[in-house]
Formats: sequence, structure tokens, C-alpha cells
Amino acid sequence: MKGTYSMGRRNKGGTHIICRRCGRHSYHARKKACASCGFGKTTHMRHYNWKNPA
Repeated sequence: MKGTYSMGRRNKGGTHIICRRCGRHSYHARKKACASCGFGKTTHMRHYNWKNPA
């Protein structure tokens, strides 16, 4: 079933959980890496210069 009735049965939980380092809901449980701070992928905090332009 792929229709609208089966859309209401999607309650398994998302792929992202709360990150231990930054506290945001962006730690990917299967990849074991945080999309926000980079925890699990790098020891440095993930940041980019394009995020907050001067």
C-alpha cells in the first residue's frame, strides 16, 4: 500500500536523534554523525563561513 491511508502508519521514529555534543536533534543514528556540529565525523566543530555572512 502506497496511498494516503498508509501515510498515517509512519510512526517508527526518524533517523535523527539528539546530539551529545551540541544538543540539537540532528545526530544521524545510522551514520553515527551529527549534521549540525559534525560530532562522530570530526573532532572540530562543524562551521562554514557562508552560514552567518558578515
